Amino acid sequence: MKRNIQVLLLLFLGVGLLHISLLTDLYLRYVRPGLRPALIASGVLLIVLGAVSAARDGFPFNRPRTDGDGHGHGHGDGDGHGHGHAGGPKVAWLLYVPALTILFLAPPALGSYTASRDEAKAPRAPSSPGDSGDSLFPALPDTRVVPMTLNDFSARAVWDTDGTLEGHIVRLTGFVTPGRHGTWYVSRLVISCCAADAQVRKVRVHGAPAPPADAWVTVTGTWHPTGKVGTDGASPALDTTAVRRVPAPKDPYHDVVVRP
Repeated sequence: MKRNIQVLLLLFLGVGLLHISLLTDLYLRYVRPGLRPALIASGVLLIVLGAVSAARDGFPFNRPRTDGDGHGHGHGDGDGHGHGHAGGPKVAWLLYVPALTILFLAPPALGSYTASRDEAKAPRAPSSPGDSGDSLFPALPDTRVVPMTLNDFSARAVWDTDGTLEGHIVRLTGFVTPGRHGTWYVSRLVISCCAADAQVRKVRVHGAPAPPADAWVTVTGTWHPTGKVGTDGASPALDTTAVRRVPAPKDPYHDVVVRP
C-alpha cells in the first residue's frame, strides 16, 4: 500500500500542477506569473516519476519482488502465517487530501482574513526627487478622477509632505477588509515571489457602509489626512464619494491602475 500511495500521490500532484498552471490561470492565486514555467516543469517531472515508478512495480503496484536467484519474496512464511506489509498505516490515505484539493478544488487567493491580521505598512518614500521640482513624488495628472494603485496612494498619503494628493479625486480598486467598530478598508496583497511573502496594502474608507468582506470594489473619493504626514504616525485613508462592485481580477496580487 505504501507504494500505491507514493505513486498515486506523484501522479495526482503532477496532474494538479499542470491543471492550475497550464490549463488555467489558477496558479496566479499562489505565485507570480514568472513562475509558471517552473510549475509546468515540476508537474511534468512528477508525472514522469510516477509513471516510471508504476511501470517498475507493475500494476496494481504490489507485484512480488524477486531476488537474484529468481525466487519471489511473498508475504507469507512456511507455516501459513503471513507477515503482510501491504496494509500500511491507514492515516497515509490523508496525504491524498492536498493532492486532490489542488486538482479538483483549488484554494482561493488570500483575502480579508490575511489582510485583517497583518499590519499594513506603507511603501517607503522614493529616495530621489521626482519630476516636479524637489518633490519626492511627481505631480498627479490634472484630470477629474485620477486612477491610482493602493501602493502609490499609500506612499503619498504617508510620506508626501508636499501634499500632491490635495485637491484630487482618486480611484482605488481592491477587496473589502472589515475593521473594528464598523470600519472597513479597501485592500490589496502584493507578493515578491509567492503568497507566503504577501504584504498588506490597505486604505481606510470613510463615508460609506462596508460591502461584504472579500468583495472587490472600486472606491472614488479624496484623501483623508490621518496623522502627521512624513512620519510613521500617518496612515492612508479616503473620504469616499462612490463605491462600486467590480469582478475580481485574474491576478489578485498585481496592484495596477484599474481604469473604467
